[in-house]
Amino acid sequence: MAIPTVALVLYPQFNPFQFSVPYMVFSTEIEGEPLFKVKIVAENQAMTYSHPATITADGELSLLEQADFVVIPGWDNVAQMPSEALIQALQQAAQRGAVIVGLCYGTYSLAYAGLLNGKKATTHWMGEMDFRQRFPQVKLDCSAIYIEDENIITSAGTSAGLDCCLAIVRRQYGVKIANQLARLLVISPHREGGQAQFIEQPITRKTANENINEWLEIIRTHLKGNYSIDELARHLMMSRSTFTRHFRQATGMAFTKWLIEIRLQKGRELLESSKLTIEEIAYQIGFHSTTAFRQHFKAKHHISPKQWQKRFSINTKD
Repeated sequence: MAIPTVALVLYPQFNPFQFSVPYMVFSTEIEGEPLFKVKIVAENQAMTYSHPATITADGELSLLEQADFVVIPGWDNVAQMPSEALIQALQQAAQRGAVIVGLCYGTYSLAYAGLLNGKKATTHWMGEMDFRQRFPQVKLDCSAIYIEDENIITSAGTSAGLDCCLAIVRRQYGVKIANQLARLLVISPHREGGQAQFIEQPITRKTANENINEWLEIIRTHLKGNYSIDELARHLMMSRSTFTRHFRQATGMAFTKWLIEIRLQKGRELLESSKLTIEEIAYQIGFHSTTAFRQHFKAKHHISPKQWQKRFSINTKD
């Protein structure tokens, strides 16, 4: 299999820390073998980028013509459009099928290039209001760690960018190599992503109501239980509307959607790490039937649980 090429695009006043994230992930070798050919790209190759480290580009924007992945690691001025040359290069790369990745505020550069029109995307939560005003045609979701829509991938902040890059490795090479790379980098394996649509990780924030916080944890650790809004509202001595309001504040989504999401999240983990059957997993995570599990899973990931298990299970033999 040919080694895919990753082009990391430099821009004026780039953030060296954000640049180091994809560079570290894509340039690390496994048992002495590279996973990707990494090319550092700049509009002006002769320019030396030095703050604080000195980085010299491998070539100019023409390198994007051969890249399988084009990565924009952040963007220094969200009010500044990319140059016309960079916009054209990104558009041409996307049109020929390259995967275009915007990490953190790098989402802005993709939006300016028109690559996100009508698509789902995410960026750093601090830019949410500004981004929505500038690009109302983009389906922004800042609750997601990263989002994949066709051949465009966007991520939230720097930590999420690391998850996103590791997910690309898993998409390309499978869970075994991704987990091995994570161990080399001493980071946690990221178990979400790499399908036709984004994988949304349920986010639970603490609320002022400790009873709700307690129930959120109970549900997370006892997914086999049967839960309903009315039942939980009674337990918490709240009206249905009050519970619904507090729950959305805590999780960012409606109760039913949140419950399905955390069940699917646990389902993915079991598909990848256990030897349980699909039927056993469906029971473990609280779906009333295997059919319901398959339907929800396929609606979200566009593949069946069995296909996911074959692709990503650590128990799959080479």
